[in-house]
Amino acid sequence: MPVKTVQIPTPDGRADAFVALPDGGERHPGVLMYPDAFGVRPELEKKARELAGHGYYVLVPNVYYRHRPAPVLELPEHIGEEARAAVFAQAMPLVEEHTSERVLRDAGAYLKFLTAQPEVGAGPVGVVGYCMGAALAMRTATAHPELVAAVAGFHPGFLVTDAADSPHRLAHRLTAEVHLGLAEGDLTPEAIGELGRAMDAAGVEHGIETYPGTVHGFTMSDTDAFDAAALQRHWDRLLPLLGRALTTG
Repeated sequence: MPVKTVQIPTPDGRADAFVALPDGGERHPGVLMYPDAFGVRPELEKKARELAGHGYYVLVPNVYYRHRPAPVLELPEHIGEEARAAVFAQAMPLVEEHTSERVLRDAGAYLKFLTAQPEVGAGPVGVVGYCMGAALAMRTATAHPELVAAVAGFHPGFLVTDAADSPHRLAHRLTAEVHLGLAEGDLTPEAIGELGRAMDAAGVEHGIETYPGTVHGFTMSDTDAFDAAALQRHWDRLLPLLGRALTTG
């Protein structure tokens, strides 16, 4: 399977990104995959390779490119409980610096690059995000409804906030089909209800599902949160969603 690192021109510089795509030189639907707060690393590259094996061109940007190329954080091979405090101490300042304004500037650049690749078909693209990446995926889809036909977010964060531009307040801009796979405790029942009502009011086709017995980060096999059954459920939801929404064009 072809993989490579690419450089994406953005309004603020150049973002490095990992790419995985199917063999054969044909055109395939494009998928923009946003990482969790720990950034691009072998775990995200593995997910991109697996998704590419199902027939997608997958682009995983280093959202922290303003600091340095990936990997940005110093991570242990396995992020266990004893390492979490140190890892979050590195990650949280970067998360806080990645404002919605930066997200939107970058999103346009990522989509422009993705849709211009000769291996990517002319149809719409999908956007997938993990943890904070779910909010980035939603912001990307609401800012570019003409390009994004599918959104998936897993163990999401920052979807329902008090901010005027909270992702849930922008649901009326969506044209994509949405799946959100929550860990138990990711959102309060009130927040889930608010998010669902916003989607319903906007007429967005969506599913919001709590994966039973999970904790935040359940798809990430390099953390203690990993749950193999929940990871499989994530693929069981994601692949049909992309299959319904995306065409090669």
